[in-house]
Parts: sequence; C-alpha cells; structure tokens
Amino acid sequence: MGVEAVVDLAGRVCIVTGASSGIGREVARNLGRLGATVVLACRNEMRGVITRDAIALDTGNPHVTVMPVDLSSQASVRAFARRLLDVHPRLHVLVNNAAVCLAERRLSAEGIEVTWATNVLGYHLLSRLLLDRLVASAPSRIVNLASTYAGGLNPDDPEFRRRRYHGVAAYRQSKQADRMLTWALAARLAGTGVTANAVHPGGVATGIYRDFRGCVGALTRAWVRVAKGSPREGADTPTWLAANPEVAGQSGKFWASRRERPCAFRDPEAVEGLWELCERMVERVPSAHLCRHA
Repeated sequence: MGVEAVVDLAGRVCIVTGASSGIGREVARNLGRLGATVVLACRNEMRGVITRDAIALDTGNPHVTVMPVDLSSQASVRAFARRLLDVHPRLHVLVNNAAVCLAERRLSAEGIEVTWATNVLGYHLLSRLLLDRLVASAPSRIVNLASTYAGGLNPDDPEFRRRRYHGVAAYRQSKQADRMLTWALAARLAGTGVTANAVHPGGVATGIYRDFRGCVGALTRAWVRVAKGSPREGADTPTWLAANPEVAGQSGKFWASRRERPCAFRDPEAVEGLWELCERMVERVPSAHLCRHA
C-alpha cells in the first residue's frame, strides 16, 4: 500500500461501505492496519462478522466493528446513520464503496430502481446524514468509489422507467452520477475541513457481475478474471485518498493510480441539477454545514 510508514490513524474513525468483500474489504483491512477504528458497513451481517474477524487477526487491531446496512434502502441507511452517530462521537473518514450491477431491473424497498438506489442515492444519503459529524470532526474525508467506465446519465429517466433496462448501462450512468455528486458536495464543503474526492480503483476482479447468468455471465466473469487486477490492487488509491497526508486539503478531484485525472462531467448546471434530483429522491436532509445552496 505504501503509506504504512508515515500514517498513524489511531483514534480516527473510518466507515467503509460494502466492506465484506472485494475492494471494500481490502480498504478496511488497510485502514485497520494503520490503526484506525474501522466500521464495516455491510448488507450481509454474517459475512461482515467473518471479515471483521479476519481483519482483526491479520492486523492485530481490535477496533473493527460491523454495522449492517442495505444501501439500496433509505430506511436502512437512516437507521444505520442513527446507530453510528449514537456509538461514535467522532467520524473522520467515509469511504462510499458499495455498488451493484444487476442483470434485471429490480426495485428497492422504497420502489426505486436498485442500481440507482444503491450506487447513487445510497452514497448521497449516507454522506448527507453523516455530514455534520464529519464537519465537527474535521479534518475529515469522503472518498467516493467511481469509475472511468462512466456515462450515459439520463436525469429525466435515471431509473429506466421509460428506457429499456440494461444492467451495464445502469451501472455506467451511476458511476457518472457518483463523480458529479462528488463535485457538488466538495463545493458545498469548501472551508469546512472536509474533503470529497472520487476515485477509479482500476479494473478489478470483484463479484460485481455475479448477478449475470448464462453464457453472458460466464464469459463476463471469465474475462474479468483474466483481464482485471486484484481487489488488493484496487484498494490502493482509495486507501491513499482516505489516509495519506500528501492529499490533505485536496477536494473535488477525480483520481486513479494516485494521480488526478481529467473528468468530462463537470458542467455546473448538470451537476446542480443532479444534486437537486437526489435531494428530492431522499426527501432532503437538513444540515447546518452546507456552504452552498443550489
């Protein structure tokens, strides 16, 4: 990972969503190795417990806990946030990592298309609910897992109600939205001591395509195994953004392989329009620390 020698996160509280497998698990392991108090935000609590025990054994860090949350469910996200805020008076790092890519269109508990509900509204709502605590604990950081595979966002039909659904297209537009929400959040957080950045972890062989069945699924998973890197490699830049002092204070940027990358999705009107759309879809979250109002 390359930051162990210079970073001590003892006393710092870090949340990683989707931490029971893949990149999230490796980011959580890295942060645990650096001495952080790590909260594994996992949909499957049993898998989270197994991951917690493995990280604690591997790192020697006993300050690793599991809190269940279904990022596709706004009720679950709100319950998670309430519990987290009750347990932890300080919060320093939020890594929004959990994501899905589904072969068929499904609806969340609130009746929202699940890819959009998880990959976009889950990031947005959790960040908003924890924002005041992050500001009060500043310097703090929000790291949003995005992708270079991004585009095709249709703000008039983000849930594919009118368009023909395709799982990869839904995932691709969600990753564009994650970048754009990062810019909107970073602008609002200017001067608070909280940074917000988006990161491409690289091509990584994770289980995100496990929902795809038949020949397409088999071929996709075979290609991923051959062509992609490991979750450990994918965790490097997200961990670096979450922990390394050399990026302290840098915000509103898109990163890959520890380097800032250009991003085409920076039209101010489109960014603000997406922010307002997500605010409406999560029924707006009040905060004392949003510096910019669309």
